[in-house]
This record gives sequence, C-alpha cells and structure tokens, in this order.
Amino acid sequence: MNKLTTKRRVQLISALVEGNSICSTVRMTGVAKNTVTKLLVDIVTTCAAYQDAHLVNLPCKRIQVDEIWSFVGAKAKNVPEEKRGEFGMGDVWTWTAICADTKLVPSWLVGGRDAEYATEFMNDLARRLANRVQLTSDGHKAYLQAVEDAFGWDVDYSMLVKHYGYAPDQPNTRYSPAICTGCSKEIVKGDPDPYHVSTSHVERQNLTIRMRMRRFTRLTIAFSKKLENHEHAIALHFMHYNFCRIHQTLRSTPAIKAGVTDHVWTIEEIVDLLKIYNHKCPANA
Repeated sequence: MNKLTTKRRVQLISALVEGNSICSTVRMTGVAKNTVTKLLVDIVTTCAAYQDAHLVNLPCKRIQVDEIWSFVGAKAKNVPEEKRGEFGMGDVWTWTAICADTKLVPSWLVGGRDAEYATEFMNDLARRLANRVQLTSDGHKAYLQAVEDAFGWDVDYSMLVKHYGYAPDQPNTRYSPAICTGCSKEIVKGDPDPYHVSTSHVERQNLTIRMRMRRFTRLTIAFSKKLENHEHAIALHFMHYNFCRIHQTLRSTPAIKAGVTDHVWTIEEIVDLLKIYNHKCPANA
C-alpha cells in the first residue's frame, strides 16, 4: 500500500488547521476520507502526547479560564429519546485556560459543564504551573470547589460576574443576545490585583476558536457528528495555535513567549512528530 508523503500530510494538516472540515479537505485534496481521518487521529494523538509532556513548569502569572459551548450530533432538544443523557450527543463544553501575558493555552478539556469536569480541568491546569498565579473566571459556581481542590490557598482567585438584561425597546427574540448591563469583581481567595481581574483574553480566545474551527460556528450544519472528531479538531487547533501561529500582539508564538520552544514551528515539524512518537503513517485509499 502506498503511504502519504510528508508534503501530502502537510497539505492535509494545513487545510484542517485553517478551519476546513474533513469533507472539505477531501474535496480540495482528492485524498480519501478514511485516509484524512486516520491522519487526523494519528497526528492528534501525537500532538496531545507532546503538549502533555512539554506544557509543564510554565512561568505564567495571570490565568483566565472560561467555557465555550458547542454540540455534537444534534442540539440537546433534538437528540433522539434513546440517546438522551449519553455523553457525546447534544451539548458539549470546552473548558479553556489562557495566560494573559504569553497568550499560551496551557490546558483545555472537552466535557460537560458540571463540577466533575471543572475539578478535572483545574487539577490539570494547576499541575502545569510553576508559580502562584492570579486566576480569573466567570461566575460559574462549579469553579469555586474546583479551584479549592486544585490550588488550595496557593492562588489569588477572583470572579468577574457579568449581569445581563434586555433593554425596554429590545424584543426578547429567540436569537437576540442579552445586553451586558454591568459586571462585578468578587475576590474569592488570596490577594488578586483588581486591575487584572478580567476574562477578556479568554473570551477573545473563544472567538478565535469559533473563527478557526468550522464545527463551532453557530446556526449552521457544520457541527461535529462524532465526539472523537470534535476532540481531535480541538487538540490540533491548540497545537497549531500554541506553536505555529504568530500572535499579532506578541509578534511571536505563545510557546516561544512561554519558553516552551525557541522557534516558530512549521506544519512539517508537527508531522515529523509522527516519527518521534513512532506512529504508523496512514496509507492512501
């Protein structure tokens, strides 16, 4: 069986990280769908292992966390009766953390929006940090116990709670976004600097996710059909974001700013990780 060349793999991964779906990548490149899927699984497994090993002992000082909504298979109200309550069908949340200084995303987690996933997410984030940090989240109550379990008192933690409402002359229609009428800063523990109590960076990161991954776009049919593909797309996105994509305000990549690497990665270097981690290369179908 013929194997994909490095140049061909780079072409496929480049298409995927630019927000194209698997089907779009197939149409543009002429490579079989099963081959693209197999490459995606192999490269994401490699990227996840690499980032898990190298995104540790990070010198971050200010961390912001948030959750972004999406759905898999169908929206929650349209999930078939026999599959309701089954994780991987309906609403799926991606927990993200970002360093406000380096713009590095050190940790993320795909799951539900409950205390169990909040705790798992915070534990993973805490083990990657070298120093005490100032942590800011929104008003989601699941963070309270999760931060306590992960950091104890070794954190300066605050919540930015936003208040929403509708203007008197605004119709309360189905897709109308609520108006933010104000926000309050609540110190939970430690001594956070009020000036840096913000979730602006992580909310902008959520916008980047929606813009760079088609499956996060609202009000379209470009959603993930399988949870595994959803998770794979997210992991590949963050590998490219952290190591390859030059951030406009940094004029460098987040990984360089955080001291994780000393150069801007290319897509070919990501593909070369397959050799390092001894993954089999997908064959042409």
